[in-house]
Amino acid sequence: MNRTQEKEALLWGLVGVTLFAATLPMTRLAVGSTDAPQLSPWFVTFGRAAVAGLLSIGYLLWQRAQGRLNLPVRAEWPLLGITAFGVIVGFPLFLALALRHVPSTHGAVVTALLPLSTALLGALWYRQRPSAGFWACAVLGSGLVLGFMVWRAGGLYLGAANVYLLIAMTTGALGYIGGARLTPRLGAEQVICWVLVCSLPLTLPVAWWFVPAVPSSIGAMSWAGFLYVALFSMWIGFFAWYRALALGAVRVSQIQLIQPFLSLLFAVPLLGEHLDTVTLVFAVAVIATVFLGKRMPVHATPRPAA
Repeated sequence: MNRTQEKEALLWGLVGVTLFAATLPMTRLAVGSTDAPQLSPWFVTFGRAAVAGLLSIGYLLWQRAQGRLNLPVRAEWPLLGITAFGVIVGFPLFLALALRHVPSTHGAVVTALLPLSTALLGALWYRQRPSAGFWACAVLGSGLVLGFMVWRAGGLYLGAANVYLLIAMTTGALGYIGGARLTPRLGAEQVICWVLVCSLPLTLPVAWWFVPAVPSSIGAMSWAGFLYVALFSMWIGFFAWYRALALGAVRVSQIQLIQPFLSLLFAVPLLGEHLDTVTLVFAVAVIATVFLGKRMPVHATPRPAA
């Protein structure tokens, strides 16, 4: 990857991370809390994918009219399935289930662990060998974020919520890399659109089953949170993120280190959380590891001689 491609990858990655950063507070708004529940986590998960899937039909039809439609071939169907499992069902469902029970600050732990998971899978799938310095920055950055979130939440929560977060982190990384593998041929926009359209036979009926019996009983802010995760978290954000990962999965994955702090910044006006000096200090430290990691080499694994 040359310097021009690296800059483009980092730019698209930053756009994607910024859009994804609001996912946690917006999901929290959508599902509410155990004391004041709003939309069902199951409806939020499958409903947002159904809305984005219907929009994707229109986008793919427009691409066809422009003569730019790329059809998935048979060999790509397994990757489409893996991607759908990760980004349509796994990550959003288990994140929504967790955020019904824990605050968004604690839920941000999942985004702290995503860089290592994405980098590991990216290195395996793309036959890349991150340098020791790169891994040191990734581990240091993730450790800073994780340590901060544990301190912020007053200790690790035990029970189902942490299990949900762990599953969300793992499936999310799997979906990210699966989509990145498809992007070079199908294009970033068409990858997520095909994944969403192919998932409609599942997402539409499940969303319909869990639709609120009395929609007017749900608060306006909860519906606003749902619309955000449907349009930006589930659709537009992936346009940028898959394009970035296709240009350099291991390198771009480190940008995710700043996502938890962006989530906290969004949570201040949306959820009324206080942003203190300690948060800013940790944010600066984590961003420093991102820039240090950016300077560390990432090598392609040499292919064995024929």
